[in-house]
Amino acid sequence: INELASAIRDMSSRPMKFMEVCGTHTMSIFRHGIRSLLPDCIELVSGPGCPVCVTDQQDLDWMISLSSEDGVVIATFGDLMRVPGSSTSLARARASGAQVEIVYSPANALELAMERQGEHVVFPGVGFETTAPAVAATILQADAMKIDNFFVFSCHKVMPPALDALFQDNEPGIDGLLCPGHVSTIIGAGAYESLCRDTGIPCVIAGFEPYDILMGIYHLVRQAEAGEARVENVYQRAVSQEGNRNAVELMNRVFELEDAKWRGLGTIRESGLGIRKRFSHIDARKQFKIESPAPQSVSGCICGKIIRARALPVDCALFAKACTPTDPVGPCMVSSEGTCAAYYRYGCNVKG
Repeated sequence: INELASAIRDMSSRPMKFMEVCGTHTMSIFRHGIRSLLPDCIELVSGPGCPVCVTDQQDLDWMISLSSEDGVVIATFGDLMRVPGSSTSLARARASGAQVEIVYSPANALELAMERQGEHVVFPGVGFETTAPAVAATILQADAMKIDNFFVFSCHKVMPPALDALFQDNEPGIDGLLCPGHVSTIIGAGAYESLCRDTGIPCVIAGFEPYDILMGIYHLVRQAEAGEARVENVYQRAVSQEGNRNAVELMNRVFELEDAKWRGLGTIRESGLGIRKRFSHIDARKQFKIESPAPQSVSGCICGKIIRARALPVDCALFAKACTPTDPVGPCMVSSEGTCAAYYRYGCNVKG
């Protein structure tokens, strides 16, 4: 690791800004002190790789509103519980009497539906290509078993269109992209070829151990210094060129691409995974009349800018003051993959 860090320092001749997209990369960079091994001219920023953080405010409000319906049970992953909606959260809704249960997989939510006949169990599907195949498999299982009280509220998103939108004008001034390892195991290294070609930004896929991340940064520096832009895969033990075809086919059987709203990025064309008409009886968006007031943004919260790498958590007036992990104001402080949560836990005063 020290030799690799030394090679990066020796090779770096100018200021460079690299974006890690995956929230797991963000946490690992802080946990292992990766920044301390890099020269001052290299800046690392986080992108839209936290699925909870990029979930649109209105989708959150809809989930919370649905939890207040009689006979409805929201079966959700724990990281959604404390994400603030416009006026409350799922955790507060549960404290007020709503039926909100924490599950550890979509299969757990299906089991809950089988146990609680007479109630409608709704699973909020939040995540990228990594989690969508498991949700697709559960929908297929529910359909085959004719479980009529299980529903999915799909907020699933796909990563490449978001990166295309983010780098359309290279708004953050990024010199290289550390591509998401987990997502890449599904979509494959080839999914970034067009981004590289269209933007001229180097893309390197890396794993999550300190050596993996430093190796990814090494290759980004080498490309940037040489004026090159290509996709390099230094996570070949998990990521192939074509990805996991079975998982992609499973997703395609159940979901179809649709326009989706992203926090901080707005509506991105064909970036969401909507449930196909064939499975509309499981689609919570179609089976429930969901009403909630127009979403309200929290004054002072800059999560949208942080997701776009236009600001750092320490630039926010609420960070570590009015907004903490125990009393979060924005989703970037809630999720275990959120940038604000990482800064708070590992480096409140770190900038750059």
